[in-house]
Amino acid sequence: MSVLKKLASDTALYGVSTMLGRLLNYLLVPLHTSLFLPSELAVQVQLFSFAGIALVLYTFGMETAFFRYATAESDKKRYYNLILSAVIFVSVAISSVIFTFSDSIAAIIEYPENGKLVRWFALIMATDAIVSIPFARLRLEKKALKFVTIRVSNILINIGLNLFFLVLCKDIYLGKYLSFLKPAVDLFYDPVHAVDYIVLANVIANLLFIPMLWRELADFRFVFNRELFKPVWVYAFPIMIMNLAAVTNMLFDRLFLQYLLPENFYPGRTTKDAIGIYGQCVKLSVFMNLAIQAFKYAAEPFFFSKGEDKNAPPVFAQIMKWFIIVCVIMWVGICLNLDLLAEVFLKKKIFHEGLPAVPWLLSAFLFLGIYYNLAAWFKLTNKTQYGTYLTLTGASVVIVLNVVLVPLIGYLGCAIAFATSSFVMMSLCYYYGQKFYPVPYDLNSAIRYILAGGAVIVASTFLTLPNLWISVPVHMFILLLFTAGVFMMERKHLPFFQKK
Repeated sequence: MSVLKKLASDTALYGVSTMLGRLLNYLLVPLHTSLFLPSELAVQVQLFSFAGIALVLYTFGMETAFFRYATAESDKKRYYNLILSAVIFVSVAISSVIFTFSDSIAAIIEYPENGKLVRWFALIMATDAIVSIPFARLRLEKKALKFVTIRVSNILINIGLNLFFLVLCKDIYLGKYLSFLKPAVDLFYDPVHAVDYIVLANVIANLLFIPMLWRELADFRFVFNRELFKPVWVYAFPIMIMNLAAVTNMLFDRLFLQYLLPENFYPGRTTKDAIGIYGQCVKLSVFMNLAIQAFKYAAEPFFFSKGEDKNAPPVFAQIMKWFIIVCVIMWVGICLNLDLLAEVFLKKKIFHEGLPAVPWLLSAFLFLGIYYNLAAWFKLTNKTQYGTYLTLTGASVVIVLNVVLVPLIGYLGCAIAFATSSFVMMSLCYYYGQKFYPVPYDLNSAIRYILAGGAVIVASTFLTLPNLWISVPVHMFILLLFTAGVFMMERKHLPFFQKK
């Protein structure tokens, strides 16, 4: 139980801080959706999606490889220098190419006027990749407090810069107040390109990671040892392919929606409108993704440290059970309160058109979270090729289903494709995991809670309520009943109900 408490403590620290930071960052969504139309935000939806895929190429599995090879204290410094050197070299090389051909890249993705944004994203991707290794070092050294402090501080800086560019500079430019500063603001602020400042704020915030991580970067020495790097690369390459397939699974919809959606599919809406609407509704699923990400931060080094312990499988099973319970409760809670979340975060009503996709997206992240838990087996047994096979399968499923479903049902097909792909990956990972690294997972419990949660969500769609004043209390009461039901089912397994 002490092991579970330690993991829960680390997850809580990563989770509370990560969720706090992201929730603060999420305050930008109502700002952006109140100032800009979906078509104006479409280019950023796609560029951030491309950045997500590119980041996998920039880091090429080195973050996980660092955990694998730097666990021994004597190896930590040596592999830190080696791996960070490789990431810096690759990041600078790729970003230099993107920077050089930015205008051509912008034309290829059908935003020819946005070459400047492509150059800014080249900087964002390079800094994201380079700082990922110092952040991994903080996690390995169990410096969770410093890790989350830097992350949250960076998000606060990004929020502050968004408010500075999009509100303060705009108001000064229009002469609403502080008119004596207008000549200075005129030097860098252009209202015609106001939406671009969202990306610029991100660039500046990312560059500030470097002084924040200065202690971790100051003792770094650029080195390269071919013999030492070879096994690291052999280990990391399948993980890179796996991660590339995984992000393709998650981001394919936003990257290719513009090519798959028939013209005039949504009456009165352009394809760029559809991309902007779907891209912002995807952000409502961020709450589930946050819980999963927080768990991954704590669990990945934990699984590696406990993998050789003969008592590890039962511990992993207990972790999985409670992970599913927490995530299912979140799934139900978010879906029941989508009307409230939409009012708070998606200010223009046009964005609400994409809400039917959100429960599917949340279920996709639920299945993906379970998959990440299950995936410990192939990392611990050095059978990372199975991770590659599984994620390539998932990516194939999501690509095929997007091609089939999007022309028929629009961006709802994107969400269904993602959920189906995640379910397939989860199921196959469980099947092969039980063959190579058996863990006594409580399969009946998992199926029971997921089906029950899904049933509550589906049933709630038939409950039509006139306004938020009525719907919010009713939905919260339903959530309370569901949580109480889970509590009653599991009361014998809760520490304070167990006999001493």
